[in-house]
Amino acid sequence: MQNPTRPRRLVLAAGLLAGALALQGCVETAIGGAAAVGGAAMQDRGVKGAVTDNAIALEINNYWFQERKDSTIFSSISTQIYEGRVLLTGAVTDPDTRAEAVRLAWKASGIREIINEIEVTSEGGIKAYAKDVWAANELRSRLLFARGINSVNYSVEVVNGTVYILGVYADQAEHDRVLGVARNMSNIKRVVSHAIGRDDPRRFRSPPGAQAAAG
Repeated sequence: MQNPTRPRRLVLAAGLLAGALALQGCVETAIGGAAAVGGAAMQDRGVKGAVTDNAIALEINNYWFQERKDSTIFSSISTQIYEGRVLLTGAVTDPDTRAEAVRLAWKASGIREIINEIEVTSEGGIKAYAKDVWAANELRSRLLFARGINSVNYSVEVVNGTVYILGVYADQAEHDRVLGVARNMSNIKRVVSHAIGRDDPRRFRSPPGAQAAAG
């Protein structure tokens, strides 16, 4: 039976590729390129940070895609990346697949941290996936129009009714507002936030091996 999450993985990979190329000016149009750069510039990580994160995502997806012996990794797991902090979400039925996904992800350069939220479960299916997609899109829309929230600094994903949040918040009040928006949605079982504050030292941590390579 075909994995129902495969279209999402393929669309994600294609979207990341197009986004990275657009930000780098390789395949820009006058309007689309300006919008991409303008949106990235509004984020705390800036254009350079957005390009770097897109490059990390592309590299991770490439390693997963090349794992020919088991396409479950590429088709079932998603990445959220902000300033080199990588959040892995999704659902697999085998703990070994979960471990392999993390191992392969660490091969990508520029990673500061990997947060493993991959579920090992037999739950899910097309109906659950459809609900998750709807919930994630609804949450993004609500954050976009919520007062006191800079939504461009947040990435959200929903897996089996659990909301995962990554990004940077200006202060605790903003973070609380983000959590409140997510928790007030229907069909949400729980909210897990890995967002950090602007002054958090994890934002400025060098990737493992970066100093050695520089020396």
